[in-house]
Amino acid sequence: MTTPTPVVDPAAQPAQTARIANIANALTLVRLLLVPAFVALLVANGGHSTGWRVWAFVAFAVATVTDFVDGDLARSRGLVTDVGKVADPIADKALIGAALIGLSALGDLPWWVTVVILVRELGITGLRFFVIRHGVIPASRGGKIKTLLQNVAIGLYVLPLTGWSASLRFGLLALAVVITLATGVDYVARAVRLRRTSARAQMKRARRAAQQ
Repeated sequence: MTTPTPVVDPAAQPAQTARIANIANALTLVRLLLVPAFVALLVANGGHSTGWRVWAFVAFAVATVTDFVDGDLARSRGLVTDVGKVADPIADKALIGAALIGLSALGDLPWWVTVVILVRELGITGLRFFVIRHGVIPASRGGKIKTLLQNVAIGLYVLPLTGWSASLRFGLLALAVVITLATGVDYVARAVRLRRTSARAQMKRARRAAQQ
């Protein structure tokens, strides 16, 4: 019986000897540069021009595709770098944050949805850095599904949709919010468990026991 291949988070991999100037980091930089372009297109002509919203969707879609491609390239070609490990999540959060805030400012998305998603995203990112001394919390399958649902739902909200397609995007967004919260709770539980069971935690307990 074969053992299933575990989900690997790029941040959990040691930095390689690859140069900083590589294709994976270049795609991350492209995603960062697309964020202000996307915002400009989203709010152009008052934010409710069909043509500009379609172009904003194109920019968002291209940026989203780079998110999936750069991680795969970094892992498969040994291009993981410390710069990439920091820049990649920053680019992800910048894109999602800009889209959510922009859509809420235009009145297309309730502010509470934006607040819930951003608090979760920034909180979990901070939590992962907080426990980094004990180890890296790898991305879960639920986290990857969450990211996919968020991107699809937000992309559909960028488009000027009506009728059944507007109802579809509302359902996808509701599901994305539920999974966002559920995976957030899972990350917290995994962080607590990591702090209790990591090699660093065991060494500290051993030193305290020896001093008693």
